[in-house]
Amino acid sequence: MQENAKHGSYREKLFDTKWHQKRKEILLRDNHKCIICGGTNGLNVHHKQYHFSTKLNRFRDPWEYDNKYLITLCESCHRRGHSKFEVPTKNI
Repeated sequence: MQENAKHGSYREKLFDTKWHQKRKEILLRDNHKCIICGGTNGLNVHHKQYHFSTKLNRFRDPWEYDNKYLITLCESCHRRGHSKFEVPTKNI
């Protein structure tokens, strides 16, 4: 799958208030710490997998994911993870 097809308007959705609320939930759950190194600076909420709805022919919006698919990572761990692994896409 092309990067644009996966993320085009998806990144724009990260500015939505619904995403900001979901992000706050995950940061609170993870005690505002990276789950890998325990760092507290430059935190990101990372999707462990993306869900593509074949019926709707679109990816789920970032805030539509169950919390078990979201984790807190510092910028360094987040970047390192993306350089080593591609986030899997699950068709739903």
